[in-house]
Amino acid sequence: MINGKRITILLVEDHHIVRQGLKTLLETEADMTVVGEAENGFEAITMCEELGPMIVVMDIALPKLNGIEASRKILKDHPAMKMLVLSAYADDRDIEKMTSLGVNGFLIKQCAPDMLIEAIREIMKGNTFFSSSVSERLVQLNKRPLRSEGALLSARELQVLQLITEGRANKEVAFELEISIKTVEKHRQSIMKKLSIHDVAGLTRYAIAEGIIETGRKK
Repeated sequence: MINGKRITILLVEDHHIVRQGLKTLLETEADMTVVGEAENGFEAITMCEELGPMIVVMDIALPKLNGIEASRKILKDHPAMKMLVLSAYADDRDIEKMTSLGVNGFLIKQCAPDMLIEAIREIMKGNTFFSSSVSERLVQLNKRPLRSEGALLSARELQVLQLITEGRANKEVAFELEISIKTVEKHRQSIMKKLSIHDVAGLTRYAIAEGIIETGRKK
C-alpha cells in the first residue's frame, strides 16, 4: 500500500493472453490493482491522461506507436509517474533509449513472476529495479558514449515513420495522429530527406534496424 492506497497500474502489452496473465498475477496482490490495459502506445498515452496510474508496465514492441516513443510522451507529460519496462528482449539500443528517458526499471519477460511484483514495490518506494542481464549491459554501456541513431528525427517524425513502415496510408496516419494529410506528407518528405532514403522499403529496413518496428510486425 502507498499511503493506505493500492498501487494503481496501467498494463501496456499488445498480446491479449500475456496481458491477461499479467493482470491476474498483479491482482492477486492485496496492495495492487490494474486500472487499465492498453495494446498500443497511443492507447497508453490516452489512458495515462484519463486514469492517472501510479505506475505503467510498458512493453517496447507495440503497434502504431512503440513503447519507447509512448514512454517519452508519458514521462514528459507526467514526470511523477513511474515507468517499468517489461520486454521480451534487452538489446543495447533499447536499454540505451529507455534508460535515457528515465524509466525506473527494466525487466525481461522471462523473469520470475515474483520479480515483477518486487520490482513494482521497489519502484514505488523510490528505488530503481533492473533485471541482472540489463544491469550487466548498463555497466558495459556506461563505459562508452551513447549512440545517437535516430536522433535526426523528431518525436513526431518517429511516430509517422512507424506508421508508414507498418503499411499505413497517409490518410490512416493522419487519422491516427489527428493531423492533416498535408502535414503527414510534409513529415514524410522531411524523414526521407534527413535519412537520405527515398522509398518505403528503405525506410522499413531503417525502422527495423533502429528497433522502431520489429521484423514480422509490419501490417
